[in-house]
Amino acid sequence: MKQLNLEISTENKPYYLRLAQALEQSIKSGQVKIGEKLPSARSLAEQLQVNRHTVMRSYGELVAQGWVENLQRSHYRVSLALPIERSRKIHKDQSNSIESFQWSLQKQTSETNFTKSSAHFQYNFSGGKPDTDLFPFDEYRSHINDALKSPRAESLNYGENQGDPNLIEQGLIYLRRGRSVQHKELIITNGSQEALFLISQMLLSPGDKVAVETLGYPPARQAFQAAGANLVEVIQDQAGISTKHLRHLARSQQLKCIYLTPLHQYPTTVTLSAGRRAEIYQLAMDYNLFIIEDDYDHEFHYRCQPIPPMAAADPANLVIYLTSFSKIMFPAARAGMLAVPAALLQPLVNFRTTINHKPPMLLQDALARWMASGGFERHIRRCTKAYQQRYKNALQQLRLANRLGAQMHCQVPDGGMALWVKTSVDCKLLAALLAEQSIYIQHQGEFSSATSSALSRHIRLGFAGQSIEAFNLGFNKIVNLVLRLQQQ
Repeated sequence: MKQLNLEISTENKPYYLRLAQALEQSIKSGQVKIGEKLPSARSLAEQLQVNRHTVMRSYGELVAQGWVENLQRSHYRVSLALPIERSRKIHKDQSNSIESFQWSLQKQTSETNFTKSSAHFQYNFSGGKPDTDLFPFDEYRSHINDALKSPRAESLNYGENQGDPNLIEQGLIYLRRGRSVQHKELIITNGSQEALFLISQMLLSPGDKVAVETLGYPPARQAFQAAGANLVEVIQDQAGISTKHLRHLARSQQLKCIYLTPLHQYPTTVTLSAGRRAEIYQLAMDYNLFIIEDDYDHEFHYRCQPIPPMAAADPANLVIYLTSFSKIMFPAARAGMLAVPAALLQPLVNFRTTINHKPPMLLQDALARWMASGGFERHIRRCTKAYQQRYKNALQQLRLANRLGAQMHCQVPDGGMALWVKTSVDCKLLAALLAEQSIYIQHQGEFSSATSSALSRHIRLGFAGQSIEAFNLGFNKIVNLVLRLQQQ
């Protein structure tokens, strides 16, 4: 039972009455709520360093007045029916007459779907949602238990803000073997968003210009803008970011860096070709730019082997590479990897210490143990197999929808967790109407800049986060609504 912070008066009256008065005031003020359990007489006596019988006498007084109930052989609790007449005498809080302090915000923020939970929707088509039903919680729990049974002493104290050394080792092995990324230093972050924030704060100054795709990842844009940077949008075509337009902007805009999601462009799912990647890398060298490569769901590629990250061939050391465990595990795991050139490691770790003295080392230790055991890669194989089946099903359902007359088309992606579906209806309206049916989708407007006036014609249709049966049921409702909107 939590302790109570009691203000006991110094009036010239017996202590048990003063204690009863303090307890009564804690009930009146809302410090303890109706029906809430009160500390036992023994624990309250120990807290106040008085005799237990004194506390019992105080409780007896409150029971007689109707403020407290004594559940025999169990505990005391606040009465479910407080004294009405006495309650009317409670004075109004004097703070109501004091003018509230006016806060002045120095950063502009906006609420997006990334700050809200979509878990309460019956059908959730979120584009980056993994299926947590596939996660081996029992297996993972054993590694958490092992981490708690034998923690490293260094991990429990300040320091090692780069991350758990064992997880860094496992992460470097995984990036080298699974993604061909080498010759980088690794920081274990609390998800990719912390990585974006650290990069932005350390490498961008107010007024710097960051090249981003016209449709992109809103939290990344927010991280850049929080550092005072200006966003310069690069047009996209069916093959991804336009290198011709990017070169024009590099010549005319004095860009500082380029932010890319080249494997499965967010949100359009397009895979940037090796040729365009080479063009962008050469352009970055020509104009002294650095590249932020966000590889958020590398594992889930179905039609062919994924193209290695740009960070895998980085002779100029100008690529910063980040990835997340959120799509493999679940977002609440809050684990990501930030791979940087050696010159950036210590400055980033030093800056990180200003906002976070210590990462969650025991959880990182458990993740390292899971990776070392082989369980991590077994889970990836299971998920990849399941998501590939769901990918094929989603494409099949899209073809069936077209046969019914729903104008819904997509450029078939090589992988990922979502489809970028073009429609003939207002998708902002579509998303709002679907929400009334407990169906969650994201529409094109959520990935555009605030100044964009383009009509929202696309939806990002996530297929990974729910079973095929649930997907089909929810998608049929989407199709029916699209058909009705087409007729209007």
